[in-house]
Amino acid sequence: MENFKMIAKTFFGFEEILAKELQMLGAQDVEPGIRMVSFKGDKGFMYKANLALRTALKILKPIYYFKATNDENLYKGISGINWSRYINSNQTFVIDTTVHSDYFKHSQFVSQKCKDAIVDQFRNKTGQRPSVDKDFPDLRINIHIDKDQVSVALDTSGNSLHQRGYKTATNIAPINEVLAAGMLLLSGWDGQGDFLDPMCGSGTILAEAAMIACNIPANINRKEFGFEKWNDWDNDLFDQILESLLKKVREFHYTIKGFDKAPSAVNKAKDNIKNANLEEYVTVSENNFFISEKTTQGPLHMVFNPPYGERLDIEMEEFYKNIGDTLKKNYPGTNAWFITANLEALKFVGLKPSRKIKLFNASLEARLVKYEMYEGSKRTKFQTQEDTE
Repeated sequence: MENFKMIAKTFFGFEEILAKELQMLGAQDVEPGIRMVSFKGDKGFMYKANLALRTALKILKPIYYFKATNDENLYKGISGINWSRYINSNQTFVIDTTVHSDYFKHSQFVSQKCKDAIVDQFRNKTGQRPSVDKDFPDLRINIHIDKDQVSVALDTSGNSLHQRGYKTATNIAPINEVLAAGMLLLSGWDGQGDFLDPMCGSGTILAEAAMIACNIPANINRKEFGFEKWNDWDNDLFDQILESLLKKVREFHYTIKGFDKAPSAVNKAKDNIKNANLEEYVTVSENNFFISEKTTQGPLHMVFNPPYGERLDIEMEEFYKNIGDTLKKNYPGTNAWFITANLEALKFVGLKPSRKIKLFNASLEARLVKYEMYEGSKRTKFQTQEDTE
């Protein structure tokens, strides 16, 4: 099987860790860009990337590039592709368009023009035409226009890869699965210790932490991928790839715990952990972080997503001060990481972060911050220092 170019899309700030994931999986020619990483692999690797990558949102397979400065060029360019290689006249398709160009202002107009070119090609050849289905298309086509450069790609993933398939229940402000996995990888979580999410909501961070710890493929619970409806779909090859990934699952000898003060969140988290078949690794209970304390020996790795006040009503200043106080008093020997889009609120934590990483949660600019809580004398020394700062 020959290698071809692919593009993995991701969130801002995850390009380097996605590139690293791709290299570890065995991709060729890995090159990080902005919100994306390009790489090369064969059809089997395309299946593998969709199954295993934790920080990819989509895997695209580029099939054609051309220049266009008006709708005529665009129509002609799309007509230059032999679409019967990818789709039959009785199948369905949808076009996703992104436009950064002075020549084309509206992505919807571009999608419409490209659709016309595809449909006309079939009608002229066979008298029949494929139709558009926005919800369950057989083929997702991705059009990207940057100035006058048009790239046409097939979407190998189908629905976004953050839809892992284990979440049936979500809370008021759930965190995206890819964002959760990326935060965990950036925090250095590798499953070699105890883990806690003290504001676990519907359990996304817990599920992703357990899958990383045990090296379970991120998208093992997904019902389907885009490439399963393609003309060249190879079921045997897919099963072979899946089997080889499952052979790499490893034992986990520590604890992964989560709690939340809302009983409804705890129930949802338990359901989602059960759906992901991760119950033997993760325990979820009802508890309020602000009156909790560390219950494990040795280093603790903590990652959480506190409410920002965007969709949840909280008294911001007091809430973030409580986070700092609780970490300081009750969690010695802990590396605590959390994400917030409320950059003002960080001032109230009262501790100095040892790392700050810029990320986006949906459209909100956010920071992933790390606080190191020391054991014993070092801890007291550092706190006295921080208290005087």
